[in-house]
Amino acid sequence: MADHGDANPENETSEAVAPKALQDSDLQYIQYEASKEEQYLPAIRQLISKDLSEPYSIYVYRYFLYQWGDLCYMALSPSNDLIGIIVCKLEPHRSGTYRGYIAMLATASPYRGRGIATQLVRQAIDAMTARDADEIVLETEVSNTASLKLYERLGFIRSKRLHRYYLNGNAAFRLILYLKEGTALKRPEHVEHGADMGAGGMQDMRRVDEAEMYA
Repeated sequence: MADHGDANPENETSEAVAPKALQDSDLQYIQYEASKEEQYLPAIRQLISKDLSEPYSIYVYRYFLYQWGDLCYMALSPSNDLIGIIVCKLEPHRSGTYRGYIAMLATASPYRGRGIATQLVRQAIDAMTARDADEIVLETEVSNTASLKLYERLGFIRSKRLHRYYLNGNAAFRLILYLKEGTALKRPEHVEHGADMGAGGMQDMRRVDEAEMYA
C-alpha cells in the first residue's frame, strides 16, 4: 500500500524537519467530535485514503463516526494537523459477546516510529473496556509483520486466517484481544469475511490494511 503523506503537504519545509525535534508532550490526542465533522472529516479521509487503492465512500466514514464517534481518536501535531487516526465500533455480536472492532488506523509518514499508532490503539482499548466490551477484533494482512507485532505487543492473538480477504487477493489474520476471563470459551471463531460489519451495506466495505502503523 502507498505511504501516508503529510496532512499539509504545502508545509513541506517546516514539517519535514519538525517531527524529529518534537517531544511526545508536543502531540495532542483528542476524541472525535461530531459537531466538528466539517473540520475533521476531510483530513481523516485524506490521511486514510493515502493507503487505499480504492478510496472509501464518505458514507463508510459516516457509518462509523455517526454511531461510534466516541471510539474515534485523533493525534494532532503542534500546528493542529491530523497526523494519526483510529476508528472503531462496538456492538453486540451474534455469538453473545459485546465486540469491539478496529476498522481503521493510520499515521502520517513523517511521524511514524514515535509510538503514535500504539497510543491510539491503547486509547481505543481503554475506551471499549470502559464500555464493558468483552473482546476486540480486527484484520490485518498475513505479511504485515509491523502491524502484527504492534497488536501482539498489546495482547492480541491470531484467531483465524482469512483466505483472499483483501481486494488484491491477499489473506488476512483475524486478531482478537479478550478483555474478560472466559470470553474465549463462549464459542469457536466461525465468522467469515464481511459478516461482522452489520447493517448498512458494510459487507462490501474495503478494509484498511494497517501497513504503516509502525510503533
